[in-house]
Amino acid sequence: MSARDLSIGVDVGGTNTDAVVIDGAGSVLAHTKQATTLDVTGGIRAGISTVLAAIGEDRPRVSRVMLGTTHATNAIVGRQQLDRVATIRLGAPAATEYPPLLGWPRDLVDLVLAGSAMVRGGHMVDGTPIAKLDRDGILRFLDGLDHFDAVAVTGIFSPSSPEQEFEVADLVRNHLGPDTRVFLSQDIGPTGLLERENATVLNAALYGVARSVTEALVTVVAEEGLDAATFFAQNDGTLMSLDYAAQYPVLTIGSGPANSIRGAAYLSGTDDAIVVDVGGTTSDLGVVVNGFPRESTLPREIGGVRTNFRMPDILSLGIGGGTVVDRVTGAVGPRSVGYRIATEGLLFGGSTPTLTDAAAFAGASVDGRTLPRQSAAAQEMLRAALARAHERLEEAVERLSLGRGDVPLVVVGGGGFLVPDDLPGIGSVIRPDHGGVANAVGAAISLAGGRADQLSPLEDRDAAIAAASEAAVAKAIQAGADPLEVTVVDVLETPVTYTERPTVRVSVKAAGPLARLGERTVAAV
Repeated sequence: MSARDLSIGVDVGGTNTDAVVIDGAGSVLAHTKQATTLDVTGGIRAGISTVLAAIGEDRPRVSRVMLGTTHATNAIVGRQQLDRVATIRLGAPAATEYPPLLGWPRDLVDLVLAGSAMVRGGHMVDGTPIAKLDRDGILRFLDGLDHFDAVAVTGIFSPSSPEQEFEVADLVRNHLGPDTRVFLSQDIGPTGLLERENATVLNAALYGVARSVTEALVTVVAEEGLDAATFFAQNDGTLMSLDYAAQYPVLTIGSGPANSIRGAAYLSGTDDAIVVDVGGTTSDLGVVVNGFPRESTLPREIGGVRTNFRMPDILSLGIGGGTVVDRVTGAVGPRSVGYRIATEGLLFGGSTPTLTDAAAFAGASVDGRTLPRQSAAAQEMLRAALARAHERLEEAVERLSLGRGDVPLVVVGGGGFLVPDDLPGIGSVIRPDHGGVANAVGAAISLAGGRADQLSPLEDRDAAIAAASEAAVAKAIQAGADPLEVTVVDVLETPVTYTERPTVRVSVKAAGPLARLGERTVAAV
């Protein structure tokens, strides 16, 4: 019997859906780039079927399918298919000045919020309860609502003092039934009440979307007759199991850039580098540190909602292959022809100047095509546009390099020809093979991961690191990691200000290779 050592990686972007097949040695056996469809599932189906056809008789060797998708982001931005959520905040009387969902766009509030309550409870930074949990108030609030699909619970400092959130979950399920969907903020984000509450509510609202996507992926895998485990990419560059993704869909937001960074690092053989992924509309730049995306410490906005869950530190520029060059002003972007470049770009017989045309004029090889003869004015316009694009890329690289001039730059994506080999401020430019599908490669080679946070007095930091490490390892195993090989890959310590005694917040990330089929089941018996 042949080894079942093949993995399929799929990444769904706004323009294209990429798919690859990778063997146990890490070699890319097949790859494809398909148009993303309106329902997204069609593009996934086309990508998987194409790479399976390419490997022919080896398809029984496929044991895993990994997916990075924009479904969650699209649902929030497009205000579609979101569930109604009852929101409970534990913190009164200390946290009633700012109500839940403060700052959300009004249309999103009307769509998602079934009702909110701020009840007595929560903890101080040292774990001291602010007030005894108001159990009766919670039940009265729920009984007064007409309809809701899920309950989101957020307690002050619950990531380090989770007891009251657990108590609320038990209370709600005992009152409404064991199948009631209850989401706890301690599972979603670190300390930072409002942003963590926002992320928890979004996660609860996305449950229906996540369930439909997971079912669609299972359907496609079944249609192809694959006996394969399925995984979703997270926004920190690791993977999670299908059940875990259905429970925490908000963690898939940002998985696209994370996949690109991981894939670029893998294909180039570099563990520390700056990565630029040049697509049809934008160039996304990030930093890979020890093989994983460097994460942003700043709150991020998703569809107008401020959140604080971990996201890759990404700098996006309006520089892509389809970026339009204005004939009158010479301005570069922000408008892009996107997937229409095949009909509208000068290189393809159209009438719209783009940065792809500018690169072709400068000598870049684009599908073996030759740019039609241009007037002297048009030539100067294209030359100047490409120079401005190079300047913006140089500025972005300088921002991410933090003053280091020896960091390599890994160029991936279909528009990589826009990046010059002599870009100032970097050590070298690396253009790996299969860089055009680096995002799908990143999904295919990623590890399963988990994260945990802990607040502790400074003198007890060692115990806090140990407790957070244990929790992070447990979450990584729950996400699909091999229990025997999962390890701690990152420990971040941050001082907490305005406390009576020195306090530190510890954030631990654990990751490990995926468990083999059946291994986790056997281990659990």
